[in-house]
Amino acid sequence: MDMREDDPCATGLSVVMPCYNEAGGLDDVLDELLDELDREPRLDVEVVCVDDGSRDGTLDVLRRRAAADPRVQYLSFTRNFGVEAAFSAGYLYASKPWLVHVDADGQFPPSEIRRLIEASDGMDAVFGVRVQRHDPLVRRIGSTVNQLVARGVLGIELPRHATCFRLVRTELARAVVDLRLGSPYFLATLPKLTDRHTTVPIAHRARTDGPARVRFLHLAGHALDLWFAFSRRPAQFAILTAIWAAVVSVALGVLHMTRALPAPVMEGGIVVLVGIALFVIAVEVRCLGVLAAGQPRPRMFYVREASVPVLPADTFGSVATGRPVGPLGAVGAVGPVGPVAPVEVAS
Repeated sequence: MDMREDDPCATGLSVVMPCYNEAGGLDDVLDELLDELDREPRLDVEVVCVDDGSRDGTLDVLRRRAAADPRVQYLSFTRNFGVEAAFSAGYLYASKPWLVHVDADGQFPPSEIRRLIEASDGMDAVFGVRVQRHDPLVRRIGSTVNQLVARGVLGIELPRHATCFRLVRTELARAVVDLRLGSPYFLATLPKLTDRHTTVPIAHRARTDGPARVRFLHLAGHALDLWFAFSRRPAQFAILTAIWAAVVSVALGVLHMTRALPAPVMEGGIVVLVGIALFVIAVEVRCLGVLAAGQPRPRMFYVREASVPVLPADTFGSVATGRPVGPLGAVGAVGPVGPVAPVEVAS
């Protein structure tokens, strides 16, 4: 790889790997990843694994690997908080200037990290795009529909066909996480902070360790969160529809009461009341949306055990520690470069 002043090979790279019930194949994934990273001896690298409350032996694997290799670090949650919380924790506790997000299922070959790095010149983020996707048909169709609706219908800015396999400046990734949005959809939030992002084609493989841990219903809910949280068009459509229905109902009611249409006055009054109710509901929906945007957000995760120093706010108190590491906040040490920013309200 060619070395630039801000090249991840020159400045350092954190590999963030969310894990959930991946004990069966995690050793193989880590072996392949570390073997690939060893091909670049100049690369200052760490691997930050985040156990999202796994119920199998994932945490045992992480403890063993962290004890055997100082490059491997881990955090383990008090319960399953979801993939967004897992990668957000990894981004917050990454210590290198650049981070690459790699899933623990081995579907993205570690050798493709080179493609991301090669495309990072002048960029803040580089997203991988699967050339040939090896996922079940229902997931491929769901992703296509999500992209069409989000980008084409709702006007949400997303890197086209981008995946979670991505290289991002750690400072930028933390800025996205620190927004504490109610719907932390990383792909839709990053373009609001920078336009220096691009995509590159990357290889993709089928899972070898059983079915995907993220189910279709979760992905569907994730898509709905994207549509309603990052576009005002669904709410605007609902409000305009309700107002239109209210106007029509009131007009019909007036016609009934003036006997322009044959109907008892009582029926006309009921129609008028329905129209007024629809109008009130439309106004309330808009008001509730504004109020919800101003509410404080709960923390995304809590850590039970870690091999790195953990911020007090991310724990219930004491945290089991795998081994002593550098002080929190020091550049090059394990832990965030700076304190977590205050909560910001989503607009």
